[in-house]
Order: sequence, then C-alpha cells, then structure tokens
Amino acid sequence: MPNLIMEYSHPVEDLVDVNRLLKALHQVALECDLFETNSVKSRSLCYQNWLVGQAGSNANFIHINFDLLDGRTQEQKKRLSFELMKVLQQEAGQVHSLTINIRDMDKECFLKVLN
Repeated sequence: MPNLIMEYSHPVEDLVDVNRLLKALHQVALECDLFETNSVKSRSLCYQNWLVGQAGSNANFIHINFDLLDGRTQEQKKRLSFELMKVLQQEAGQVHSLTINIRDMDKECFLKVLN
C-alpha cells in the first residue's frame, strides 16, 4: 500500500534526471523490508507554480510524501526517511530544498480494490 509521491518545481527537470531519481527512490522503498514489493507505488508531480519563503519561485524544491499504513515503528520510519534522503542528496544535491514527510494512514479507514 505505500505511496511515494515526489513533488518538485519544474526547473528541477533542468538539474536532475527526474525519472532516474524516481526509480532510485522507488528502489529504496522496495529494499527497505517494510512492505510487500508488489504494493509499492511511486509517482511524481511537477509544479509550474510555487513559492518558497522570501525567494518565491526563485528557489527550487523536491518534496517526498510517503504514505504508509500505520503500524511501523518510529525507528523504521526514521530509517526509511534517512535512506530516501541519502538518495535525494546524491541525485539532487544542487536543488535548493529537499524535504521528506512520512505519513501514517489509518488502517481502519483505508480501502483498496484490485481488478
């Protein structure tokens, strides 16, 4: 069920191979031993309009939202965040802002249908 969503400002595309970065982040999720590999989903969203502090749209960014069903320990989530950030820094260290948010989803409310 985990969903990795990489959001980024469009100038990042001139600095980073976005597809390669997404694949590398996806690989971290596959190899972290926290999920069934077939359930990991990764995607990216490019933003044309954004503002960052006083720099406005002059500061580029990459932000990772990683949604997973609750039940993992804080240590497991911190380790996942650390491993994702290692990849971000290696592949996109020239981007102004690199951030990650690991978010728990409520198992009681999550629904899934496979066809």
